Parts: sequence; structure tokens; C-alpha cells
Amino acid sequence: MATSAYVDTFARNNLPPPQALPEFIFEGPDLQLPARLNVAAELLDRWIEQGQGGRIALIGERDGKPFSWTYAELHERACRIAGVLVERMGMVSGNRVLLRGANTPMFAACWLGVMKAGGIAVGSMPLLRERELKAIIDKAQITHALCDARIAEALEAVRPQCPQLRELLLFNGDEGAGSLEAEMAQQPPVFASVDTAADDTALIAFTSGTTGVPKGTMHFHRDVIAACRCWPPHVLRATAEDRFFGSPPLAFTFGLGGLLMFPLSVGASVVLIERTSPESLPATIERHRVSVCFTAPTSYRAIALALPQMSPRPDLSSLRKCVSAGEALPAATRRLWKEATGIEIIDGIGSTELFHIFISADEAHSKPGATGVPVPGYRACILDDEGRPLPPGQVGRLAIKGPTGCKYLADERQAVYVQNGWNLTGDAYLVDEDGYYVYQARTDDMIITGGYNIAGPEIEGVLLLHPAVAECGVVGIPDEARGQIAKAFVVLKPGFEPSDALVKELQEHCKQSIAAYKYPRAVEFRASLPRTETGKLQRFRLRQEA
Repeated sequence: MATSAYVDTFARNNLPPPQALPEFIFEGPDLQLPARLNVAAELLDRWIEQGQGGRIALIGERDGKPFSWTYAELHERACRIAGVLVERMGMVSGNRVLLRGANTPMFAACWLGVMKAGGIAVGSMPLLRERELKAIIDKAQITHALCDARIAEALEAVRPQCPQLRELLLFNGDEGAGSLEAEMAQQPPVFASVDTAADDTALIAFTSGTTGVPKGTMHFHRDVIAACRCWPPHVLRATAEDRFFGSPPLAFTFGLGGLLMFPLSVGASVVLIERTSPESLPATIERHRVSVCFTAPTSYRAIALALPQMSPRPDLSSLRKCVSAGEALPAATRRLWKEATGIEIIDGIGSTELFHIFISADEAHSKPGATGVPVPGYRACILDDEGRPLPPGQVGRLAIKGPTGCKYLADERQAVYVQNGWNLTGDAYLVDEDGYYVYQARTDDMIITGGYNIAGPEIEGVLLLHPAVAECGVVGIPDEARGQIAKAFVVLKPGFEPSDALVKELQEHCKQSIAAYKYPRAVEFRASLPRTETGKLQRFRLRQEA
């Protein structure tokens, strides 16, 4: 490991031990990365140094009206934010900075400002509640936070329980005294990016996992740049003339890569809109002449079904690249989108643990029902339960190696994800006769619905807090629109009777405690639940019965 630039050594101290790390491979000239590397210097500063500051970087909307920032304007804001973090908030290199906000240019500037200042960015979904935020703050020992003023309530409420969170500033609200914008005005417009080591941690991305206990996935500066040099140039092939847009939040690595890192790596433009839905995506694409779109299969299906009924029909002629990830892309959805728009979807599978997409296929080599082939820079194979490679046609565990890999923050589950140097993604796949990787199912209890990952045990924990619930089990069941939905099987306490009213009450109870997208969309009351002799819930039987 290179000499760290960090004063706060928390991240390096909590990396998995060397023997627990996956094997990292850096094949090809583009992956021979230097020992010193900073994401902001590579993706932002260099455009200014090359005289490209006049290009449009970010496009947003305020009060329904569009606005844009050039690369030079984004650079200046990131520099001022870095100055605020260091001079006003007392951040030292290696401190963790919580970032809360929807997809807006200001959120993107905050992320880049943290990189320039040598901080570690920890994104969080805007919908997270107090208990979820506290778990993240405690796990990562977060010391500073930059939060959109419009969603600050949950963070303000939990802050008294998190003494380590010393400093908080709000943005996108009242720009008066005490706001991040007011503090930025007091800082100089230039801030030299900290000379971080390539293997200094740049971000910690949280994923719930199957237990509901959050796992922090640590990514080095080199991980982000390596990801920019694998899938984007070999599969996406975007250019500086492209305009990116999509629905995944920047708090997710799918969104962070697709809607910030990858476009900045080629000098392209990004449209960042706070609220997106399948209903609003077509109009936004038309309004901003979007050429590259990232969203989940469920969105592509909903749009394709709705387009014939839209009057006037939105003009999607600017689109040339459509990327699907987050869940398996059904062959029927691929076909439906091609018929509606003439565009072949670029499918891919990635994971929070490996940062972004590692198996994919471009438009010319796509195959209905298959995800694709290993992205240049990555290797893949299918393993049996004993860790032996399986021949084509046999279903097993998907295993990946490449320039990125799983590095959980102080978590025993590292030994589950990484085995014998391979990253085991938790997906069941097979390789067909043409060498394409074909998704079969999840190998764990993760529920993937509408592009979101939901942990069944997390929902169970919330349901058990309701006075009517004696026992419960939550699993994913097939759903045509969302791929899967969460279904809760509930055993009631004596004195309570099943009813539609109680179903709604339980659903509202969940929405009050965890992010709204996690609530069980189906509830079935049972007299008992299937368990082993030792009392363990047999979720696989619930899935089979469902």
C-alpha cells in the first residue's frame, strides 16, 4: 500500500486484513494506475488544466426552469466546498462526510468537494429514516455532514444520539448566514486537491445485505478511476458530446458511476433532476435532449407501455444509449423497448461491493435473456458450493475478479463475499453455449424490486415492533411490473384478527420506520411459519409456497 495522505486513519485501520481481500488484477495499459491519485483531480481538475472549463458539466432545474454549470463553475464550487470543509468545519483528511440530498448539481459539487479536501464521502438515500441514518453514522464514525435543507429533519432528529457527528451544514435552502452557500462565499475559488494515495479510501457505500445490518463497502480512489476505464470505454462508448440522465440516486454506486463519474471521465454533460419516475422520464429526455439514459428495467417497461397512449408523443430522437442495471432485464422488456424506440438496451450486472458493472454487452452483441460477458478488465466464472468451476449450462455462484473488489468496513461478512480470491456476488448464474452469462436468481434473501435492494430481515424487524405481530417472515415474490415485491407472512398475537384494515396498518407502520420503498406490498396472515428444529425461519419454503 502507498503512503496514505490521511491524518484520520479510521478507514485504513478498518480495512479487511490482506488475507481476506479479493485478488485484484490490473490487465491492460489503461489500468496501470499511478501510486498517487485523487478522483476530483482526475475527473474535474484536469479539464480545467486542459482548457476545457467552458464545456457544460451539469444541468439542473430550479422552480421548473433549467440552469447549467460549466466545468469551470463546477470546479469553483467544489473548491469552495473543500475550503468550507477544511477551514470552517475543521475537517482533516480521512474524516468521513455524510452527504444527503437528491440528484442535484449542488449534491454533485459537494461530493467532488469532499474528494478535493481528502475526505471520505458517505452517500445516503434521501428516504432513509432516523434509525437507518444512525446505523450508518455509527458504523462509519461519521464526523461531518452536508445535507439538503429540505430533507434535514431526520438528520437533525438523530444528531443528539450521534456525538461523533460534530459539524453539519445545509444547502439548497435559505442561503443566508450559516448555510453552506453563505460559507462558500467566504472561501477562495481555488483549492488544490489533496495528494491522496491511489489506495486511500474515497467513499463508503452502504448496502443493507440480507441481515438488515448495514454493510459499508469501501472504495479507493483507484477503484473509481479503474471503473471509469473498464465498462464505459469498452461497452458504453460515450463521448464528450453526450448528455447523460437517469433515475438512480447518486447515493447508490449505480447512480454515482453512471450519472457523475462516467460522464465526467469523458467531459460529457449530466442532467440531474431531483424527482424522476417512469411518467416523467420521457418529458425530461425530450426537454434536455438526453442521449444516454440510465434506469431500471421496470422503468423501461412502464415507459414502453405508456408511449402509445401519450399525446403528444414525446420526442425521444436524441436518445442513442439506454442502460439497464439494478435487477435482471427480462427478454420481454428488452423487446418491448426496442419495438417502442428502436433502441437496443445495454444490460449489465454490477454490485455495490465492486462499485459498478462487470458483466455486460453492447448493443451489437446483446442477447435476449442474457446479461452479457465479462467486461474487459474483469474475469468471471461459475462456481459450485465447494468453490469448483462449473461447465457451461450448469447453475452456480457467480464469481468475479478485477481491478475493484469487496472491502467491507470492519465486517465479518467479508469472508462470505470473498472466497479464494473471488468476489461472490450472491447471484446464481449459468454460462450458455455462446459464453454469455445468464441470470437465474439471487442466492440469498435479498429482494430486488424496481431497482432497489431490500433486505427481508430488516422489514421483519420493523413488523415485530407492531403490537399485533407475533411472528413474521418477509421474502421476495415475482411481480410482473417490479420484478419482485416484498411479501410479509404474519402470525398475529391473540386478540387480533386478520383484516384488510390491519394489512394497511402494518404497511403504514413500516413506512414510518424505514424508507417507504421497503414496505411489504403484500401481506398474508398465517397460523404458523415454517421453521427448523432449532427455530430458524425457513424463508425458502415461504418463497416456494408463494
